[in-house]
Amino acid sequence: MQKKILLLGSGELGKEFVIAAQRIGQTVIAVDSYENAPAMQVAHGFEVINMLDGEALDKIVAKHRPDFIVPEIEAIRTERFYDYEKQGITVVPSAKAANFTMNRKAIRDLASKELGLKTANYRYATSAEELQKAVQEVGMPCVVKPLMSSSGKGQSTIKTLEDIEKAWSYAVEGSRGDVVEVIVEAFVKFNSEITLLTITQNNNPTLFCAPIGHRQERGDYQESWQPARISDKDLFEAQDMAEKVTEALGGAGIFGVEFFLADDGVYFSELSPRPHDTGMVTLAGTQNFNQFELHLRTILSLPIFEIKLEKHGASAVILASENSSHPNYEGLDKIAGLPKTDFRIFGKPTTRPYRRMGVALTNDTLETAVEEIVERAKEASKLITITYN
Repeated sequence: MQKKILLLGSGELGKEFVIAAQRIGQTVIAVDSYENAPAMQVAHGFEVINMLDGEALDKIVAKHRPDFIVPEIEAIRTERFYDYEKQGITVVPSAKAANFTMNRKAIRDLASKELGLKTANYRYATSAEELQKAVQEVGMPCVVKPLMSSSGKGQSTIKTLEDIEKAWSYAVEGSRGDVVEVIVEAFVKFNSEITLLTITQNNNPTLFCAPIGHRQERGDYQESWQPARISDKDLFEAQDMAEKVTEALGGAGIFGVEFFLADDGVYFSELSPRPHDTGMVTLAGTQNFNQFELHLRTILSLPIFEIKLEKHGASAVILASENSSHPNYEGLDKIAGLPKTDFRIFGKPTTRPYRRMGVALTNDTLETAVEEIVERAKEASKLITITYN
């Protein structure tokens, strides 16, 4: 059952997906806007295009005639996906899911207005003036995000009126695609955040991984751990919300559904129709299948008997601090010598400040406190240093 997969976006998440696909004999063509992207290094072939160019996208789809199109990033001309589905190509999880979730406006309105899920109070703005009005309506502090972005790019918190102009400029600068619009969210007084990896299947029930906790800086995750602390009541509520929104989007695949846990219950935050940054923790061997293997098996309609938490684990990011086109990595021997520890270097050809270049992974028994494992991951990540030429 060899299938051809066109992977749109070739970062570290795509790279691990390609590795999972290679292991069970699938063919992958990796696509991105620059050469030597991480997933290209392990794929059967690659293409370099601007994925916001609909005609360029059409050409490579016609050239490769894939069985599956698997998006990995937001900056894609996703409205073309509906045509590809009509041509008999399976878009993962579905053309609707990709279109709705690549734009925060569509997914937030679906969750809040159509499905009635609990979310933060929010408004939209297409200019600095509209942003000022939106801030007045939702109140301060509030969070501003571009409608299309990833890994926290363009996200900031407004605490005073003086922050508004700067927040608008930063959001526009961090926006992906050609949508110049932001979402303004009232600040939720949450106690913690979780990602619930939700697996929708073609002919089998929806499955959930153990919840993943994470800590953010600059809108991007720094550490993640599995399992997160959550009450049975809140977990049931989060699973119910995740099942409702993924069912509305349709298709088969893995979704990273994000929630805030507050004193007054669970708030839906965001959703990604693909493996999630925080789900890198599953590479620590926490589950019988990592998130990339689950995504692939679901796409191929391979039955998943169960998802079992086998270990407690954590991940901690390895960040660049400078701009460079020739990064080198030192300290690999030190981290390799640690017990119950692993690492990944993504192979990105260039660096910039705060760019995620790798991840440290730690695990231990189900009886070991997760907090202890997180601290070990943080310390392990410091052992790898990046030098710049």
